[in-house]
Amino acid sequence: MSTEDREAQEDELLALASIYPEDEFKRAETTQGGEIRICLELPSDFRIFVSGSAAANLKNNDFEDSVCFLPPIMLNFELPPDYPSFSPPMFTLSCKWLSVIQLTALCKQLDNLWDENQGCVVLFAWIQFLKEETLEYLHIVSPFELKIYGQGKQNCKSLIPRKEDVDSCGESDAAEGEALDERAIQDVESLSSLIRQILDFDQAQQEKRFNSKLYLCNICFSEKLGRECMHFKECQHVYCSACLKDYFEIQIKEGQVHCLNCPEPKCTSVATPAQVKELVGEQLFSRYDRLLLQSSLDLMADVVYCPRPSCETPVMQEPGCSMGMCSRCHYAFCTLCKMTYHGVSPCKITADKLVALRDEYLEADEVNKRFLEKRYGKKMIQKVLEEMESKDWIAKNSKLCPRCATPIQKTDGCNKMTCTGCMQYFCWICLSCLSKGNPYYHYSDPSSICFNQLFQVINDDDDDDELENED
Repeated sequence: MSTEDREAQEDELLALASIYPEDEFKRAETTQGGEIRICLELPSDFRIFVSGSAAANLKNNDFEDSVCFLPPIMLNFELPPDYPSFSPPMFTLSCKWLSVIQLTALCKQLDNLWDENQGCVVLFAWIQFLKEETLEYLHIVSPFELKIYGQGKQNCKSLIPRKEDVDSCGESDAAEGEALDERAIQDVESLSSLIRQILDFDQAQQEKRFNSKLYLCNICFSEKLGRECMHFKECQHVYCSACLKDYFEIQIKEGQVHCLNCPEPKCTSVATPAQVKELVGEQLFSRYDRLLLQSSLDLMADVVYCPRPSCETPVMQEPGCSMGMCSRCHYAFCTLCKMTYHGVSPCKITADKLVALRDEYLEADEVNKRFLEKRYGKKMIQKVLEEMESKDWIAKNSKLCPRCATPIQKTDGCNKMTCTGCMQYFCWICLSCLSKGNPYYHYSDPSSICFNQLFQVINDDDDDDELENED
């Protein structure tokens, strides 16, 4: 190796190390060479797809997605002793998403660039060509179809495989061509593996780009790096992790697991479970996960809960059957009244439960009304509504006997009433029990608040007010 060649190689390698970061250029330790990772700048909304015969081995038979980044083109090189005076760099060119034919075309162009610059260092020119001109040189536009050599038609117009290779890989766009270059390597096993690696790389690069940028949090109004922030997948709104952590923790502690949405006004984007777990920690996430599951089960018409407070295990309800059998504590219960299973006997529902069910049904929309009818039975709902309407009417139009609490309705006549249950005389106005011997004395006694009001008609709504005024 001449002194000039050695100095030229050292200068070139040092220049590359100063221009490109360590994750893009790595110099070999034992030889004059290295590895260069070249990531292409893709147009916005660049789409990749797999279809036709090439997709036959995929589970979904078709695939299409938008990506911002594709895995790099890898240029591995070694500088011979007489480079750059006489010999070009020895190299291999590998890529996961470019076919062997496309890589062969790029290898040929790198050779052409050496021929044009023989006697001068050429690595930087090679890198610039691969980085800036690959898409245009190979006529790659969106949507771009992913191919693996041997799985259908290739996209490169400048080369075709040898005749013996055409039989195994299918048609080619050109009529004549050259042999595949041994330096061209498509470093992937299968289409499914290729798709997975592309999507994983794209996600990692997008996360890397996000972490390095500054974002303004509209909660605390501070600018922070992306690694201190979180963005919602659907809307892409960004807030700092500290503010979202406080917001999510409050919502989870209050049981509002469906309210972990983007704080932006009128935005409906929701945080993913993975994002929630990252922010709030294991303990609160366990509560969030449990409440989320419970709320999902609550919306299922065929799922009820064991009524025992110490159990509360979800139980699948058989269609048309009102018996539930808990798989955990083996308690048999009625799915309507949640009491011990009582067979064909009618449910004994407490007054509080009747009121709660009536209110829930009347306030529900059509979807939830159908859900309640399916869960409790339409006849049961109708019965509850009728019973509660009857009780409301009785409460509004009757008074209770002061002795036995039997509801009594007054249609006409005097204010001396006789209970149909216990036969007790009482006053309709003040609800006092009257003497059996002389019940009318109550209305002739000047000291009585009902003096001379035996036939007095009093507005029931004003009874209490009038009695208080007389007191």
